Amino acid sequence: MTKEKKTKRLIVISGLSGSGKTIALHALEDFGYYCIDNMPASLLRALLDDLTQSGKTTSNHIAVGVDARNRHEDLQALPKLLTEIRAAGIQTDLIFLQAEEAVLLKRYSETRRKHPLANAALELRSAIQQERELLGPIINAADLIVDSSRTSIYELADAIKFRVNRRQQKELSILLQSFGFKHGIPADADFVFDLRCLPNPYWDPTLRPLTGLDIEVVNFLEAQKNFNTMYEDIMVFLKRWIPEYLISNRSYLTIALGCTGGQHRSVCMTEKLAAELTNLNELVHTRHNELGHHVSDYSDKS
Repeated sequence: MTKEKKTKRLIVISGLSGSGKTIALHALEDFGYYCIDNMPASLLRALLDDLTQSGKTTSNHIAVGVDARNRHEDLQALPKLLTEIRAAGIQTDLIFLQAEEAVLLKRYSETRRKHPLANAALELRSAIQQERELLGPIINAADLIVDSSRTSIYELADAIKFRVNRRQQKELSILLQSFGFKHGIPADADFVFDLRCLPNPYWDPTLRPLTGLDIEVVNFLEAQKNFNTMYEDIMVFLKRWIPEYLISNRSYLTIALGCTGGQHRSVCMTEKLAAELTNLNELVHTRHNELGHHVSDYSDKS
């Protein structure tokens, strides 16, 4: 039998310091990946050459962390290098983690850790802004952007598990997430749909404490003509454009659906769309930002 000469999977984790890169790498390590944190981008090719030589069996799955402490020219060259690695037949994902500046400031204040770019001449806020600029070439080339501003370590690990680890080569991982506009629009969304024009179950005292996961709310909304019309319109749009994402070799698609509080309309619509999209795409996941629900694999639901 011919020995495997190339790694089957390479995942590069990058992003802002404090956004959860180490947590993501630990999650991948739990899934059997050979993980290296703070990897110099210039050594990535040499690492792959070494680990894919005939007779070496370190791992068929490798994950590396790359941060802003790399040389600027190496960060600039990373997207091109990853394109070459893909062309060599290795399934490669570039994942970028970010968070809002206020959240990062709070995290550093609570942990009292030192930002890797901060020094006597550069205070924390400026270090975060500089880091965002330095990592510009990577975020522009990222296959998946994850905003961890309102994500717990467990939710982030779930996102890595369901969206990244389970995705096979040439598959599209789709996430539909509900949110409330009063909490802000998710920064990692590719498409955003506004459902605030639909009848709001909140104004029915019997439905107010419930969510879009409860059958009473589902029945109320599905009895509304505009709710069904919007569902059909969104589904037509997605059926038209999802194949284009596949043709262009996109690996991830994130769809956000918002209502005022993210409790009723957006939740119900997210579940209804996900149920239909499983007929078109194997990897469909849901997440309800304002309900505290982790990313879940919709195909696992009965």
